[in-house]
Amino acid sequence: MIMYKIVIFLFFVIVNTSNKCVIAENDEDASTDLYVIEGKVFPWENGAPNGWQLMTHVMANGGEHYGFLREDGTFIISNVPSGSYVIEVVNPNYVYEPVRVEINSKGKFRARKVNLIQTSQVIQVPYPLKMRPLTPFRYFQVREQWRVTDFLFNPMVLMMILPLLLIMIIPKITNEPDTRKVCK
Repeated sequence: MIMYKIVIFLFFVIVNTSNKCVIAENDEDASTDLYVIEGKVFPWENGAPNGWQLMTHVMANGGEHYGFLREDGTFIISNVPSGSYVIEVVNPNYVYEPVRVEINSKGKFRARKVNLIQTSQVIQVPYPLKMRPLTPFRYFQVREQWRVTDFLFNPMVLMMILPLLLIMIIPKITNEPDTRKVCK
């Protein structure tokens, strides 16, 4: 009797694990569609130094997936499942505009500019991506120069000068003959 219960218990365990394996295999088949995001990064116009590709990396979703540049500037980010990805070019000297790439379940690609202010505005970008630098990075602010107008429009200076001017100008206005006639 005990042997019979053990055999039935083992039968149920084997059936349950085989069902889980079949379900897991079906899930893996549905999610194994991996895609490749490709494009080209252009160097800045005024002559890029040799090896600029070594300093430049391409990231999807802030580092979830990486791509590295070839010598001609092309890149490939491989093993990317379907979904929406923000592609950013990271270079220490120049700023590149990020692009959102959407891959649907059928493998169709759609690229558009990232607009964080007006998210409903869609500006399509051709695919494969062509990324050009916008501006050089400015790590330091230029120090503001001292000007005389800064001194004159200082509130403390205005509080000292305006009463002084009023004290000096009002008596002169009242001493004019026209104002004396009006007063009489």
